Formats: sequence, structure tokens, C-alpha cells
Amino acid sequence: MHIILYRNLIKPEMDVQKRLFTNAKLATLLETGAPYGLVAEGALVIEGERIAYAGKAAELPSHYASLPGEDLGGRLVTPGLIDCHTHVVFGGDRAREFEMRLEGASYEEVARAGGGIVSTVKATRAASEKQLLDAALPRVDALIAEGVTAIEIKSGYGLDRETELRMLRTARKIGKQRRITVRTSFLGAHAIPPEYKDKAGTYLEKVCLPTLEAAAAEGLVDAVDGFCEGIAFSPDEIKRVFDKAKDLGLPVKLHAEQLSNLHGAALAASYGALSADHLEYLDEAGVRAMAESNTVAVLLPGAFYTLRETQQPPLDLLRKHNVPVALATDCNPGSSPLASLLLTMNMGCTLFRMTPEEALAGVTREAAKALALEDRGTLARGNRADLAIWNVAHPAELSYRIGFNSLHKRIFGGSE
Repeated sequence: MHIILYRNLIKPEMDVQKRLFTNAKLATLLETGAPYGLVAEGALVIEGERIAYAGKAAELPSHYASLPGEDLGGRLVTPGLIDCHTHVVFGGDRAREFEMRLEGASYEEVARAGGGIVSTVKATRAASEKQLLDAALPRVDALIAEGVTAIEIKSGYGLDRETELRMLRTARKIGKQRRITVRTSFLGAHAIPPEYKDKAGTYLEKVCLPTLEAAAAEGLVDAVDGFCEGIAFSPDEIKRVFDKAKDLGLPVKLHAEQLSNLHGAALAASYGALSADHLEYLDEAGVRAMAESNTVAVLLPGAFYTLRETQQPPLDLLRKHNVPVALATDCNPGSSPLASLLLTMNMGCTLFRMTPEEALAGVTREAAKALALEDRGTLARGNRADLAIWNVAHPAELSYRIGFNSLHKRIFGGSE
């Protein structure tokens, strides 16, 4: 009887699925000195949910050589893509505001006139959890179809306890209904709701901070975000949010320097932030602060494009100080109604002059850092086997093409 029990215990280990991929180009994104960490004639082995080998086919360990291999015909393999800044859960749309901006109104003017984030708040408050989920899933599906295996989802369109919690619960449900990793960010400090106009401090005290506590207690929060800007919250107000996050043991990130320079990125860095995002008006002092704290710069070309901005984020300074640079869709109903990470890569190159290698690293290796996903973003032994297999000859094609999806196959946790 004891022998039977022992065999039952080890049987799951013996039955771990092993898969061998051969005749592949591997963009490992490891910093090996080769562009893209590229292995031109590569092989990759998956054991269960993990990468067991990723390297030269000629150096494949002998104990894997007998596995039945899947010939990829020279296709490119990359880590699964990661969209590290989205607002995919929301109610309604803001197509009319798109028209207003085309007619000459600025993003700030639209917001001050009662549009912008506040208009989405009204629609989101009116939506049920099912309605929010049904609306969000097609956006998530579009990302999955492009090889995305992990996504960050923010709250911030409720600005009251009930709706903020409903948004976060919806985000968690997405991770259960789709084969994708979801990381949530509490963004209660996104905007000041109409009922607290000119009373930001009161809103933080009575609504935002207690809701953050409730969300954390329910296990709905992976990180805490805020919007540090003249039309949103001041640095001192953001400090209150970050102090509460610190008390709760949660990491922080920040929308910073999008429309002006309030030195939000430096503030975020002083709290060891995972990321500071947007950054069009970031100065060198802010870049240095981010470098010292290893805070990732998340660039969002979709918002830059939609708002027809002209101030570009300081990419050369970020390179100079070796700040990790990620890219994300910022998928949201107002400033970036974008649900394509491939197009985001092209925008990062054409609008911000990133290299295709930087763009691919920005949606894999660096995006993983921005979400503290330590076992993602590179094709390294022991990492989770989240992969994208592409019908392309060279990694630069992923940034080069516009409106074309070359995905051959997506693998999530070792299986399709």
C-alpha cells in the first residue's frame, strides 16, 4: 500500500509534458551581446509550464534529442508579449471627444469642460460587472490574438468605492475567463470626481484611501497607481496615496510628466516605483532618479498619437542613464483607444525613434520588469513557457509592419 501511494505521489512528475521545437530562430531577449539575443539555428524545450532549454540546436542536451520535435520551419520564437499599461475595463466610449479634439479642443480643455476621464466615470458607474466584462473581453481577445500573454489592467473610472471594486473584480475575472496573466493596479487617484470638485484632499481621505484598503483586503490589487498632473493630483496628494500603498505592502507606479513636469517620476522613484509612465515632459533629474531606483520608463505612443502631441519623451536621456524602457498600448476610451501591441511597437519606432530591438524588448523583457513578473520576458531556462511563434524571417518585421498580424502560434504556460 505504501508503494502505491509513493507511486501516486511521483506520477505527476513523470507525466510532465515535454515539447521540443526545432528549426527555429530564437529572439531570447537575453543580453548576450547578440542583437535580440538571437539564436539563428535554435531549439527550445518546454517541460510542463517552464522552459527547459532555449539555445543552439547543435548544443541540445542529449536527453532531449529523442523527444518528438515540432519543426518550426525557421519561424521566429519570442517571449509572449506583455502589455504593461492598460485601462481595458471601462463603460461607454468617447468618440465625440475625438471629434472635438479634431475640431481644435485640447485634451486639457476637454477635461475641464466635463469630458475626458469624468465622462467615462459616468458610463462606468452605470455599467454592471457583466456589462464591463462583456465590453472588455473583445479588447483583451484582440491583444491575445497578437501573442500577448500578460496584461496589466487599471481601475480608475469608478472614483467611488463600489465601482472601483467592481472594476477590479472584473479584471480578476478576465484572468479566469481567458488564458492570460492579469496584473491589477488600483488607480483611485486618476481624477477628481464631480461630487468632490476642488476637494481633492477630501476625496482621497473619504473615498480613495479607504477603497484602496478594501480592495487590498479582498485581494484585488497587485500595485497602486496615480495620475500626477495639473488636471489630476499634485505630488503631495500622490504622496498620501503612496504612503498608504507602502503601509499595505503594495508596489507603486505613476502616470507622470504627460502634460507638464511636476517631477512625478522622481517622486515615484523615491518610493521604488515599478514604473513611471508617459514621461513626455521628463527632465534629466527625473531620469537620474529613475535610474537609481531601477524604475522602468513605460512609453505610450498611442496617447501621443491620439492627442497629436509634439513633445516626445526624452529617449536619448533614458538610454544615456540606462533606464529600462517599456512600451504599452495604454488602451483606454479617451486618449488611446488602441488594442494592438504590434501597432504600438511600430509607433514606438516611427514616433519616438526607438529601434526595433528596443521595441521588442519593451513589450517583453522590460514590460515584465514593469509588472514585477520575474519569470517572464526572456527565453531563459526556468522561465514560464509563455511564447509567441511568428511567420517572420527577422525580429525587426514585428515593428516594421503596420496593421498586419504575423502570429503563427501563441503558447501560454507551455500549452496552446
